Amino acid sequence: MEPYDPQTLEAEAQRYWADSGAFEVSEDPARDSYYCLCMFPYPSGKLHIGHVRNYTIGDVISRFKRMQGYNVLQPMGWDAFGMPAENAAIKNNVPPAQWTYQNIDYMRNQLKTLGFGYDWKRELATCKPEYYRWEQWMFTRLMEKGIAYKKTAPVNWDPVDQTVLANEQVIEGRGWRSGALVERREISQWFLRITDYAEELLADLDTVDWPEQVKTMQRNWIGRSEGMEVEFEVPGHDSLMIYTTRPDTLYGATFMAIAAEHPLALAAAESNPEIAEFVESCRQTNTSEAALEKMEKLGCALGIDAVNPVNGEKIPIWVANFVLMGYGTGAIMSVPAHDQRDWEFARKYGIEIRQVVEPLDGSAIDLEAGSFVTREGRCVNSDILDGLPFDEAFERIAEHIEGQGKGQRQVNYRLRDWGVSRQRYWGAPIPVILCPDCGQLPVPAEDLPVVLPEDVEFEGIGSPIKKMASFIETTCPRCGGPAERETDTFDTFMESSWYQERYTCPDQDQAMLDERAGYWAPVDLYIGGIEHAILHLLYARFYHKLLRDEGLLQSGEPFKRLLTQGMVLKDGSKMSKSKGNTIDPQELIDRFGADTVRLFIMFASPPDQSLDWSDDGVQGAYRFLKRLWHSVQEHLADGTVAAQVDADALDEAQRAMRLKLHETIRKVSDDYDRRLTFNTAIAANMELLNSLMRFEDQGATGRAIRQEAFESMILMLAPIVPHICHRLWRDLGHSDPIIDHAWPVVDESALEQDSIEMVIQVNGKLRGKMMVPADADREACEAAALANEQAARFIGDSAIKKVIVVPGKLVNIVV
Repeated sequence: MEPYDPQTLEAEAQRYWADSGAFEVSEDPARDSYYCLCMFPYPSGKLHIGHVRNYTIGDVISRFKRMQGYNVLQPMGWDAFGMPAENAAIKNNVPPAQWTYQNIDYMRNQLKTLGFGYDWKRELATCKPEYYRWEQWMFTRLMEKGIAYKKTAPVNWDPVDQTVLANEQVIEGRGWRSGALVERREISQWFLRITDYAEELLADLDTVDWPEQVKTMQRNWIGRSEGMEVEFEVPGHDSLMIYTTRPDTLYGATFMAIAAEHPLALAAAESNPEIAEFVESCRQTNTSEAALEKMEKLGCALGIDAVNPVNGEKIPIWVANFVLMGYGTGAIMSVPAHDQRDWEFARKYGIEIRQVVEPLDGSAIDLEAGSFVTREGRCVNSDILDGLPFDEAFERIAEHIEGQGKGQRQVNYRLRDWGVSRQRYWGAPIPVILCPDCGQLPVPAEDLPVVLPEDVEFEGIGSPIKKMASFIETTCPRCGGPAERETDTFDTFMESSWYQERYTCPDQDQAMLDERAGYWAPVDLYIGGIEHAILHLLYARFYHKLLRDEGLLQSGEPFKRLLTQGMVLKDGSKMSKSKGNTIDPQELIDRFGADTVRLFIMFASPPDQSLDWSDDGVQGAYRFLKRLWHSVQEHLADGTVAAQVDADALDEAQRAMRLKLHETIRKVSDDYDRRLTFNTAIAANMELLNSLMRFEDQGATGRAIRQEAFESMILMLAPIVPHICHRLWRDLGHSDPIIDHAWPVVDESALEQDSIEMVIQVNGKLRGKMMVPADADREACEAAALANEQAARFIGDSAIKKVIVVPGKLVNIVV
């Protein structure tokens, strides 16, 4: 008997798929499409086990949908720009492009080794000019519409590496790579007006089938709030405009706080060394909201007062390190009695803390212990608002302020416009020409792409293209005079915001998208980690709407359904190199074969839950595949099966075996399609194999039933372990490849039973089982249970209070 040799049969299956173009698809209006997409990887060098889990889930679903008759698109590509390539270039003394392309070649081969059914003709890499050309074209369109614009904004600046750092790259105030003290600088950057789409982004969350946790995270990030914009006059200076969601607390405002970059602060710093020193110290502060929340709240009084519009009271203005110029107006009103941050600041600097809200029951609050923050209270010490609850107080003060012309109601969003500039090299060049006479101009479409030079010496100190005259020097498209190119590159989230659409027509060289996008998009199922819940998924939703408004798409959302797979854990914690608990999937593939790796990953837990790595579990998966292989080979050793199953001529054991088979098909079909619980689908097939091994009928009909069961089992396992199933399907006598076969269909007649097994309980505890006619009514089931010898022993002489019958399931005798 031929042994199970995964390396040989997996290479054979993969060769067939490649040679036959098994997964290459085209548009077919006569068939329903299904677009299954996993978040594409960064080409870091090698696949990690998290990649393998993500892509196995996607491949299983894609193969299943294909067996259901869908025209399935499952592409793969590379999110190829970004900082890791720059770091590797410094470490290995190779250009980022060379490092990236080498990694892509290696990882592509790994993906093929795992048997993933990708349409490789659609492969794309975001660092290729033929890809980012269209991203650049779209940006020029957004410039013309006013959606793309340039302004100065505070950033984290590393003075050694000469680059802007993301908030996550600032560690205890220092650059994560250089260790230099980070400065907060105002730098001119490009932005996209995502805030123009805030309301639509919020509303359309109700139209997608996404985990509620992800929707909640996006709602909170967008942060819609209803409040008021209020004007505070500053005698001798321009007024301060602030936004507040709590205008009912205006009578409790005892100071104002402004950002270090605010014009009032900068003006005061010119004549006050103390203020100047404080403003300068704020430049060393991280720009993230999270960092601002954690750090010590510091400030410096400007010696200037603002006038509270509701009572004419003068209140001091402070410059504070927790206010950012890039958020709102760069000024806030501070009510320390009812805001904990303001309370901490007021206590530190001896500023008045005035209560203007009390509990609804009138009980006392302890402002020595902290602030009292609630909307479930009523106003006190607030003149015209006294005694009013929040909603009524909001309405009255809004009418009062609007009547004075000192403010207006306003809907605000926490969401800020998307800063897309990066002062780094390895990214798509921003297609803008800077002319001293004509200003900022988009690169004409016929001159795109602006190609990033790849053959560079990368030292890590700033971007090499900022020093390359051959790149920078150009001609103004309007006046023809000398001009310079923009040397900033795009945030890499730009590339990953529209790749799902480009997969539909990657060979289109005359347009960003064509009519093929309308056939495939939006994505039916998108699979990836929940860590991408906000930035990537929000930007992709925004960009999709931009493409729609450009007339390139019809739909309003990019992903109909989202599956966020759980993490892979080992020894109870997330895998990481620093913990030394990583798993190299290539070693497992070389030792056990790709099918074993795929089977373990899908069996260990449902896709949306964490997976606990188990070496014993991998061994168990391998043993099951060997057992399946040998079981089929033993069946085949007895010769071919000529007989067909005659459902009307089966004995009790044969009917029971077919019942088990078709119950399994029904359950596994639901596990795949509705529940996405592939672990229980695998368990059901394991149980089916056990039942088949106990089925000893070697007659013609028995062998026909065994053939039917093996064929159905191979079909049900094919999406998960496609290589072994490709071979066994052929061994079972089929000339057509299993990849082209339909999903098995439940034979409803096989589910019909003359008798069924029911559980007998006494006072809710299992005390026996019985067989009853399938059509037995309640009275018959009750009588059979009461007559059962096992039940009678537990009832004894006790009086029976009642009998509960659950038809087809159980009888519970209460004594």
